[in-house]
Amino acid sequence: MEEEETFTTERKIIHIDMDAFYASVEQLDHPQWRGLALAVGGGGSRGVVAAASYEARKFGVRSAMSGVIAKKRCPHIIFAKPRFERYKEISNQIRSLFMEYTHLVEPLSLDEAYLDVSEYPSATLIAEEIRLKIKEKTGLTASAGISINKFLAKIASDWNKPNGQKTIAPHEILPFLEGLDVKKFHGIGEKTKLKMYQLGIYTGKELKAQSLDFLIAHFGKSGAYYYQVVRGIHNSPVKPHRIPKSVGAERTFEKNLSSELFLEDKLEQISGLLEKRLEKNKCAGKTITLKIKYSDFKVQTRSKTGTLYLASKELILEQAKELLYQEKLSNSVRLIGISLSNLNTLKKKDTKQANGKTAQLILPF
Repeated sequence: MEEEETFTTERKIIHIDMDAFYASVEQLDHPQWRGLALAVGGGGSRGVVAAASYEARKFGVRSAMSGVIAKKRCPHIIFAKPRFERYKEISNQIRSLFMEYTHLVEPLSLDEAYLDVSEYPSATLIAEEIRLKIKEKTGLTASAGISINKFLAKIASDWNKPNGQKTIAPHEILPFLEGLDVKKFHGIGEKTKLKMYQLGIYTGKELKAQSLDFLIAHFGKSGAYYYQVVRGIHNSPVKPHRIPKSVGAERTFEKNLSSELFLEDKLEQISGLLEKRLEKNKCAGKTITLKIKYSDFKVQTRSKTGTLYLASKELILEQAKELLYQEKLSNSVRLIGISLSNLNTLKKKDTKQANGKTAQLILPF
């Protein structure tokens, strides 16, 4: 598979947004509702729509709308009682997929998250792969936006919904934003939109033409935010909400591999990627695990725990090769991965000679 887009900037951010998540889960679990207008929530006098299927949205039904109005707009709509435990269950499955690619995952809700995949050559291809895996694992579809920061990625994820994605490459950012209606900017709500319209600001180009002083005078602190984002500037990093218990990396091959020699090359690539992830997470691990998925989809893991904390590509690769040759392959291989657990934070570093080689050792504290 060839790369469709290679970024020249340091950060590559993906925003994954599940398509009509709650409603789609209900249609998944209740086949008789598929293809029908459905709302999750209450249809009574005090009921509120939590989510609407795309079939219901064609009639103007939206989340946060009262159930009464939803019924008026779509008399044949079906109302399903929310099942949040079920939604959480599937959300956790999806997040586990994200963690296969990066530990820099910032969940926004059960159905959307930011991922920092700066270490990959093509964020576009990673987004495609993640969306495919979500479909295979859950039966649900997701949309994705890809760009150099969270602001742009979130705008892009809405562009080709449902079940699509859009990449805004660095050279496309300014033309894209200039042609955008200001109501599409994340952070500009209905009231702000109307105020901007009254000031003659309808597009990103017109917003960009305003001075910083003008925007602050009319919109307060938010004015500085609008001044920055219309220029494609948004420096907020992806903020993980949990400390990882393990750090890993894996690769699925286009063609199954049957030789350990070919797998050695892949392990070298994965070891380099894992080294970068460990550095980003400021950690190292004592336990190394080799994951092998065969062509018949059977998964085998081989692990060993040493006395040193591993963090360098060379040592990770050395240990991974030992595990690879621990026993013969039982079939051709479609995926291989390496992970490190028994983690320790890299706050103190030292070096120690191990088998004639310099190993990175993390002192306990």
